[in-house]
Amino acid sequence: MPQSQTSMLATANAVLLAPCGLDIGSLDRVFGHIMQREVDYADLYFQYARSEGWSLEEGIVKSGSFSIEQGVGVRAISGEKTAFAYSEDIGMPALLAAADTTRAIGRQGGNNRVGLSHSPGGHALYKPDDPLASLPEAEKVRLLERLEQMCRAIDPRVTQVMASLAGSYEVVLVARADGMRAADVRPLVRVSVQVIVEQGGRREQGSAGGGGRRGYAMFSDTVLAEYAALAVQNALTNLESQAAPAGSMTVVLGPGWPGVLLHEAIGHGLEGDFNRKGSSAFAGRLGKRVAAKGVTVVDDGTMPERRGSLNIDDEGNPTQCTTLIEDGILRGYMQDSMNARLMGMPVTGNGRRESYASVVMPRMTNTYMRAGDRDPKEIIASVDKGIYAVNFGGGQVDITNGKFVFSCTLAFRIEGGRIGAPIKGATLIGNGPDALKRVTMVGNDLELDTGVGVCGKDGQSVPVGVGQPTLRIDGLTVGGTA
Repeated sequence: MPQSQTSMLATANAVLLAPCGLDIGSLDRVFGHIMQREVDYADLYFQYARSEGWSLEEGIVKSGSFSIEQGVGVRAISGEKTAFAYSEDIGMPALLAAADTTRAIGRQGGNNRVGLSHSPGGHALYKPDDPLASLPEAEKVRLLERLEQMCRAIDPRVTQVMASLAGSYEVVLVARADGMRAADVRPLVRVSVQVIVEQGGRREQGSAGGGGRRGYAMFSDTVLAEYAALAVQNALTNLESQAAPAGSMTVVLGPGWPGVLLHEAIGHGLEGDFNRKGSSAFAGRLGKRVAAKGVTVVDDGTMPERRGSLNIDDEGNPTQCTTLIEDGILRGYMQDSMNARLMGMPVTGNGRRESYASVVMPRMTNTYMRAGDRDPKEIIASVDKGIYAVNFGGGQVDITNGKFVFSCTLAFRIEGGRIGAPIKGATLIGNGPDALKRVTMVGNDLELDTGVGVCGKDGQSVPVGVGQPTLRIDGLTVGGTA
């Protein structure tokens, strides 16, 4: 069973504090140092993390990695200014030295006021198991070998298979100057596979994978076979692809992973820091229509065992399901503590950081569009001419105006209300807020991605989830090769 907050605090104390001669109570001495000057907020973020990665190519595990990371980040906030210091050493002398560095940001006066009250306990969304210890090394290698064999057995045109396995085990402890103490024990695993197929001198590729906050046991032979079949199917489909059309046309986005477009083109613009600074296309638009009716977008960090879920965020606040857009109306932003305080808005449990050596920012967790009431077949049948985009690769977004460019890795023509030939080289070009208003049909088939998402922001990467139902968007610009 997932651990309670009391149990996780005990684990964090045993892993992070006790080996350094500290306990929960001794942290008050550090805050006493910081609070000699007037600051609005102060916290300590302790982290212990072990991670590994295995990769296979040409039937051989060619690389393996293992790392251990441990340290503490010390932060003090005064107004809009943040002072941050970190150390790999968790001992009291290092903590006090870091506290001395951060307290310099505070104003004279020693008012010792803090911007937050005690937060309630966190969730219990996943088991605190250590994935790295859940499977012997030899079995991890055999898992990748089985995955490769499954891919090659599907079709003789498979010429190359690349597979990887990754896992991490993380223990975090957050202590705040207001007396709040919270901990989390975070497992995370992922498998990825990429295949290359060849026919008549033409080479194409396909990929698949998945993961979540679980142990390696989730990758049963049945699950691995599904990944293998999807990767090979995508690659073989691309062998038959034709040049993509270009121009303004109707685009139908498939369910699940295509939600990455929603994440990038819209999600980042709904993070609190961009809106507080007025640099987001959504700044100052709360309560106003920003999308078509029927479009509801949420960020939900409370989904059990999902890749983007957390029991607590990296400020110790419980994650929650935050409605960002409701039936086309902008309802809220994703907030960490500082931006919420400065904007006079509630904290949403979206304060995240890559590690103890990184500053906190408002970040997404699992961001998706809720299902509508249309049958996906009805949506396809409604399009006389357009494209059906099923999978995406890389993309670029300008947060200030919402403009995006995304490349499709799997897409098809739609002709006469039917899915036609696969196409290659299609890119979707548009503006996030404008694209939301062009949504004319929302499917009833909401899917979440399989657990592979990684989000980058200001040089930091964190695991996330995305999702959406089938969507029809009218008048989207398609850059093609035809």
